[in-house]
Amino acid sequence: MHRLFVALPVPPSVSERLLDCMDGPDALRWTEAEQLHLTLRFIGNVDGDLAEDVAHALASLHAYAFTLRLNGVGQFHHKGSGALWAGVEPREPVAALARKIKRAVQSAGAPPETRAFVPHITLARWSGPAPDLGPWLRAHGDLGGEPWPVTRFTLFESHLTRHGPHYEPVLVRDLAAAPGG
Repeated sequence: MHRLFVALPVPPSVSERLLDCMDGPDALRWTEAEQLHLTLRFIGNVDGDLAEDVAHALASLHAYAFTLRLNGVGQFHHKGSGALWAGVEPREPVAALARKIKRAVQSAGAPPETRAFVPHITLARWSGPAPDLGPWLRAHGDLGGEPWPVTRFTLFESHLTRHGPHYEPVLVRDLAAAPGG
């Protein structure tokens, strides 16, 4: 089985900015720099044939490059666990790319995604009761930074190890230059 997801890797300058704000309650498991990314579509565990079909569908996807920048922080809670995240703006270009990827992955035979797409970069996770995040959220609520160009997306395979996940690129797909750009 192959555990797959499609994401935008985070450039080093953005990783550095995010690493600067990774401090807080001991209950948090902070994301390693090399694992920072913005997930466009989590696919999950699939067999080898479906993994190939997904890669072929994504290889033929056409979309335009765009720019993003960091924009604030937030948190998710779900059934006794949660995550801290950094937001991005503008949302529409990344949401449009995520919709195209969703259609391509589903046309390849992967099950449909039922969760709403919320563009974010996961910074930390926790299990159990939520730690007191108020001070951290207030301290980093205005997180921002310089815009960066989004010129490609990557299909990753996630290998779960006792030291945490390891992400292996399976396919890197370049985005077309924006019209007039």
